[in-house]
Amino acid sequence: MTNEGTTTDIATRRRRAVVATLIGNFMEWFDFAVYGFVAVNIGRAFFPAGNTTVALVASLAVFGIAFFFRPIGGIVLGMIGDRVGRKESLAIAIIVMSGSTFVLAVLPTYQHIGMWATAALLVTRCIQGMSVGGEWMGAGTFLVEYAPANRRGVAASVISMTAAFGVAAGSLVVFAISSMLDARAFDAWGWRIPFVLAVPLGLIGLYMRLKLEDTPVFEEIKARAPKGLAKTPFLDSLKEDIRMIGIAFLFASITGLGFYYFVTYMVNYLPVTGHLGRTESVMASGASLVLYGLFCPLAGWLSDVIGRRKTFLIGIFGHMAFGVPVFLMLSSGRLPLAFAGLVIFASFQALINVMNTVVVVELFPPRTRMTSGALALNLGAGPVAGTGPLIAAALVAGTGIAISPAFYLCAIALVAFVVLYFKLPETGGRSLLEEEAIAPLAGEAAPSLSPARAGR
Repeated sequence: MTNEGTTTDIATRRRRAVVATLIGNFMEWFDFAVYGFVAVNIGRAFFPAGNTTVALVASLAVFGIAFFFRPIGGIVLGMIGDRVGRKESLAIAIIVMSGSTFVLAVLPTYQHIGMWATAALLVTRCIQGMSVGGEWMGAGTFLVEYAPANRRGVAASVISMTAAFGVAAGSLVVFAISSMLDARAFDAWGWRIPFVLAVPLGLIGLYMRLKLEDTPVFEEIKARAPKGLAKTPFLDSLKEDIRMIGIAFLFASITGLGFYYFVTYMVNYLPVTGHLGRTESVMASGASLVLYGLFCPLAGWLSDVIGRRKTFLIGIFGHMAFGVPVFLMLSSGRLPLAFAGLVIFASFQALINVMNTVVVVELFPPRTRMTSGALALNLGAGPVAGTGPLIAAALVAGTGIAISPAFYLCAIALVAFVVLYFKLPETGGRSLLEEEAIAPLAGEAAPSLSPARAGR
């Protein structure tokens, strides 16, 4: 094959990897946003009639329980990715995600089958949580292992960007449908429409993922078998990667906390505590999410230029230093000032979110990369990040201080900054095949790194 043919094949494989990965990731976060926005309707549909507040709390509890199943899904799909193949893990994730989304769209209500409806909703959300637990790490690993060494940050930014666009699209679709239907129709069946819309997108994503070739990194370690592949990835992760899992858990915690503040808490904070109109709040939140998505490739590019460590620390320091000013702006009652606060928050969040994806891939050896990374990310996304919006709301209710959610954010950011300043190695340019500096794909030159830059 000519060099031109090789280059064309490389470009085609990368394009397919990006498109197939972003479709599944977009769908995951579209569903995430939709559930949050229709939680009131789901509460009325799947729990006994009577106390609306109790039904809403129960619905949000079902939403939250998915976080406890994310580590399980991450470990299972991570082991599949490390033992069988990255491609297979991605395909299973989107099959489970699409299937559970379809079930949620057609599930009979409490009025029809009683507590069986509640139980089915709970099981469905647990299965979705397991899928989500493997999707982010699987998608990130696939893109980063396909990318040229000097553009891994930009490649990883696709994950964060499509997550933002998925949340923005889900929020706006629900807002549009609820605006077109009367309250009774939306409560009866309109809330199901966004879930139905997500299913065909999942099928397209599955088709494209099944046509992918596995990453060159996995193909290389598979060629080394039986020495290359880990026979027991989970046990090997606990034995070999536990220190790095702790570091990744810490940066996943501050990243997830900032993200859930941004996509779930602030849109409700603006009308309740910031005294803006609901429409203004949704539009401001949606616009800031789009800008955040556009910031992500810039964050990835910056990390490819100055390094992951500096980019990460700048983003975390930004949350620590600007947390209180941002919440002062959000609680001001003025739309322009609140929107500016959202944009400031988005700029720092983009820096750490993109780094969260690329660093967790570069941090671990290829034999246990997906298992160790998924374990760290999902543990961080659960107890610290997943409970963040609840803690923020409780702080406002308990103290009466409008900016009190910033205190929790700043505290976690401070701990993360201090520990990561001393413990986080520079991973940019590091070989993805342990000590062997190989090209990401055949036909490309391997990067030349100094020992310090290589992070070894």
